[in-house]
This record gives sequence, C-alpha cells and structure tokens, in this order.
Amino acid sequence: MSLKNRYGDFEITDPQALRALAHPVRMALLDRLQRHGPATATQLSPHVGASPSVVSWHLRHLAGFGLVKDWDGAANKRERWWQAASKGIRFGVPDNPEGEAAARLLAGEMIAQYADLPQQWMLRDEPRLDARWRKVGGMANTRIVVTAEELRGIEDAIEKLLAPYVRRKTKKPPAGARGVRLLRYTLPEADES
Repeated sequence: MSLKNRYGDFEITDPQALRALAHPVRMALLDRLQRHGPATATQLSPHVGASPSVVSWHLRHLAGFGLVKDWDGAANKRERWWQAASKGIRFGVPDNPEGEAAARLLAGEMIAQYADLPQQWMLRDEPRLDARWRKVGGMANTRIVVTAEELRGIEDAIEKLLAPYVRRKTKKPPAGARGVRLLRYTLPEADES
C-alpha cells in the first residue's frame, strides 16, 4: 500500500486491509479524520456512535494498516491524537479470489454508508445554499459506449483535472471556497443476455 496516485490517496491492495476498512465504525472514523483533521478517540466517539475505548481499538486497527497515524501537533501530550494518513482512499479489485471478495466487501460497505448522501444533501444542505452554489451543484446520469481503454482514458483525464484541487496544500482556501464532495460512479454494464 502506498500513496502513488495524483490525488495522494492511500491505495489499498492488501485483502486484509480491505476487510479491515469494511467496517462501519472504521469507515466513519477515517472519513471524519479526512474531512475534519486530527482528533482524539474521545472527540471522535460521538460522531461514530461508539465509546472512546471502542474508537481507540478501531483506530489502532486502522493504524496497523497505515490508514491513520499519530498526530504530534497537539498541545496536550497526555491525550493520543490521530490523523488520517491521506485525504482519501482508493482500491481496485485484486486478481485473486481472496482479494476480489475483500474488495466487494469494502465496496458494499462504502455503498451502504454513502448511498443516502445525495438525498441528505438535497434535504439538509441544498436548501441552505445561495443561488450561485445551487446552480453549480447537482447530478447527472450519462450513459456512454466506450472501450475499456477509452474508459481508462476518461478516468485518467478526470483525475488529472481534479488533482490540483484535491492536493491543494493551503491552510486557508481562496475566498468564497467551500468543501464539495464529488461522488462519481463508473459502472460498466454487463452484457445483456
């Protein structure tokens, strides 16, 4: 596992790591740390629905795979602070049965955890946005007919376009900037039989 793509995402290839992350509390912990920065188990506890001791156990498990790590920027050294090892994760389907099963397990958990995100955005966030932001948000459902190589090229072009924004290092974003979550599903259709 390494950080080797344009986004600086943590690339997961190990089936054990895929299975380890395929847990609702661990996914919620990693997501919280990626979005909000370093925190203690006690601070994370109310956001993931688990006690601080359970959160600590899950954080140590994630750390065993390099997904989270200790944060040394805390003023209080008596508490253990954690940070995400990267802004995001990425995984593919390995070419072996164990890896395939682990990747499907993680994909299923991610879909379950984030399936209602667009609906929640529509109900909670979209009504509070000003017109300028409402006009640039939204969804699309576009079907294209491409080869596997063309699809790989499309994904590469999208990644190249987004990479400078994902990797932006500034502590203070430009005036008027806000967080935007881009959900993108690439779903090749099976042959019709």
